[in-house]
Amino acid sequence: MDLEPYNILIVEDEEAHAALTERAIRKAGHTNRIDIVRDGEEALDYLFTRGKYAEPSQFPTPGLILLDIKLPGIDGIEVLKQIKNDPHLKKVPVIMLTTSKREEDIASSYLNYANSYLTKPVGFKEFEAKVMQVNAYWMETNEPPVVNE
Repeated sequence: MDLEPYNILIVEDEEAHAALTERAIRKAGHTNRIDIVRDGEEALDYLFTRGKYAEPSQFPTPGLILLDIKLPGIDGIEVLKQIKNDPHLKKVPVIMLTTSKREEDIASSYLNYANSYLTKPVGFKEFEAKVMQVNAYWMETNEPPVVNE
């Protein structure tokens, strides 16, 4: 598996939030691949190239994962744990992008090696601005990890 540093995986069950996130990233000038999955199980299938995502050339390892906590079935914390326990995937930056401001969720995210924890603002413009900042930092400023070490 090769890491695609400018590809983004959005794990979000709320269709409106996923569309808004993608739109804000594109508005910020990000034109590379953005994939969206709707729940934890689908995220793990994508990341571990299983099921309909079994062809790694069609579904490359993303360079950034935006992960919601509140997902149907397998929640975002469990997805995060599995990502960070995998020797290849643990290097992929994971940003928890969620509505939860619960201290337990924040603590659990960092205890399981999330790279960042951001709460979704309620207003459209504020949400868009936050996602654009995420894109600017993680896709333009940050140096992506080297996977083949």
